[in-house]
Amino acid sequence: MSAIPPDDPSLPPPGPGRRLRRRLLGAPRSLADRGLFHKLALVPFLAWVGLGADGLSSSSYGPDEAFRALGDKTYLALAVAALMALTIAVIAAAYSLIIERFPHGGGGYIVASKLLGEKVGLVSGCALLVDYVLTIAVSIAAAGGALFSFLPPGWHAAKLPIEAFLIAGLTLLNLRGVRESVVALVPVFLLFVATHLILIVGGIALHAPQLPQTAVLVGNGLREGLAAYGAGGLVLAFMFAYSLGGGTYTGLEAVSNGMPMMREPRVHTARRTMLYMAVSLAFTAAGLMVCYLLWRVVPVEGKTMNAVLVERFVGGWSGGHAFVVLTLVSEGALLVVGAQAGFLDGPRILANMAVDSWVPRRFAAMSERLTTQNGILLMGAAALAALLYTRGNVTHLVVMYSINVFLTFSLSLLGMLLHTTRSREPMRHRRRRTVLFATGLLLCVTILGVTVFEKFSLGGWLTLVVTGLVVALCLAVRRHYRGVSALLKRLYAGLESVPIEPLRHGPCGFDPRKPSAAVLVASYGGLGIHTVLQVFREFPGHFHNLVFVSAGVVDSGAFKGEQSLADLQGRTDEMLGKYLELARQLNVPATTRRALGTDPVETATALCHAVGREFPGVVFFAGKIIFEHDTWLHRALHNETAKAIQQRLQWEGRTMVVLPARVR
Repeated sequence: MSAIPPDDPSLPPPGPGRRLRRRLLGAPRSLADRGLFHKLALVPFLAWVGLGADGLSSSSYGPDEAFRALGDKTYLALAVAALMALTIAVIAAAYSLIIERFPHGGGGYIVASKLLGEKVGLVSGCALLVDYVLTIAVSIAAAGGALFSFLPPGWHAAKLPIEAFLIAGLTLLNLRGVRESVVALVPVFLLFVATHLILIVGGIALHAPQLPQTAVLVGNGLREGLAAYGAGGLVLAFMFAYSLGGGTYTGLEAVSNGMPMMREPRVHTARRTMLYMAVSLAFTAAGLMVCYLLWRVVPVEGKTMNAVLVERFVGGWSGGHAFVVLTLVSEGALLVVGAQAGFLDGPRILANMAVDSWVPRRFAAMSERLTTQNGILLMGAAALAALLYTRGNVTHLVVMYSINVFLTFSLSLLGMLLHTTRSREPMRHRRRRTVLFATGLLLCVTILGVTVFEKFSLGGWLTLVVTGLVVALCLAVRRHYRGVSALLKRLYAGLESVPIEPLRHGPCGFDPRKPSAAVLVASYGGLGIHTVLQVFREFPGHFHNLVFVSAGVVDSGAFKGEQSLADLQGRTDEMLGKYLELARQLNVPATTRRALGTDPVETATALCHAVGREFPGVVFFAGKIIFEHDTWLHRALHNETAKAIQQRLQWEGRTMVVLPARVR
């Protein structure tokens, strides 16, 4: 039994298209590299850059939306800033515990599926998918807003095309691989941190002498507000502004979703990343709200609140305009980095759902660069569509985006709350965790309810409709897969346990010079057994040997850590061992060959070429499900692996026969 690498040197050289693809995306990664996972995994700092940028960049639009919503009640800004920081701390602490409970990642989808049931998990997963599409769109749209805040109004016509170009560029960058995309963006992240640290610390320090006067103005404003609106009116205004600033907290879940890309010890790395993210986001978001109040920032047409603030901050300083440009460029660039969370975690959610058969299984496949390529392309295309539909309007996108984020937050915290109350941990641990999850759940449900109620007509309805349609589509996909599985099970009922009569009598050895039938198998079951028996029915007395060929596919379900590849090899060998036992019952000499790879067609084709050189008289066989009325839907949900391998082998002069398994 041998493992054949996917890149067989004896194969014809790659064509121009494939050479261009490798130049853009990089050379394939080798699964034989023992240090592969270590090279791909992210240390806490890089994870903070790649995943934390989504949270930190949201300070560019979350506090902005909250402060604008206050209107003339800016005296409430300090209270909103304090509650923002508390909310970040509560959600981050809750998700640190989720990381402990679910160390293999999956975020809200896995949490809800395991703790609240698979149907609730489906809702959470679909909400996350829509959320990550909008993460990309809102981050890029906000980046355009920041960059065009210091450019002449006449240039604004180019804003939307440039934003679309940025989405395309990020899609290409992510197809190269996670680590490459993150490392390339580190300087941008550090520039943002430096400029905003200067802005917030300097902004508060320069107004330190006026703090007592500001406190008096806030107190007077509260008294006047109570007289004019009453306590209830002020509370409603406060909750409205706090909820519309909900975009501030939306990046906090990214760490729990991205657990598989963390370096070991994975839980420690993820919790450290969460701490970095929470501290930096709480400081930046609350600090900007305080600076808005101290510097008496008011909305200006065509500019973000941060742009107005930094222009007032530099005043007439020498070189002040350069600092304005540098700060806003770093902000826009970090927002582009923040869009990374959608490309990093969205395809991972898709892959998890594909493993569970909620979406087409091809979304679990990995490219030769070990990226979930299909998911990345889908996220990029959907984000581009959302950007064009809203014309890059950040306010609309933030509303659409926040709804699904807090739906997922609420379901995750509800699941953890129920799990905690049922656990057998010591009472003091349960009590503390119950308070944490209940507080987080209350805050998230409040933000979700206010956002949906107040902004239903401003994009809220569309988010709910799109999410509902995605849920319905996933239910239909799962129903199809289960129906086909049931039909195949009935078709081959009892085939695995029925005694098989030998085809010939007396011992006979494996002779590679005699005709051999090489059967491609992916798993041991009715379809594989049917294919083997069909070979001898269709070609009686012709084949002397059997060669069982298996291309073990490394998809997102298998790519979990260094041990996972060894586990996949073990499962593949165990499955092939069952086929050897089947051949023994048939009294046919048999051997096996297997290889591991990310693309089943590439891996199987290379393996078949190696088998063809080893056994000159070989003919290849594979089973394929055939539907009575084949449609584009069947082709989308069921891969065409057997047909694709057949076409490649036949083009190169080898014989392959596809035997049908008919399904009505």
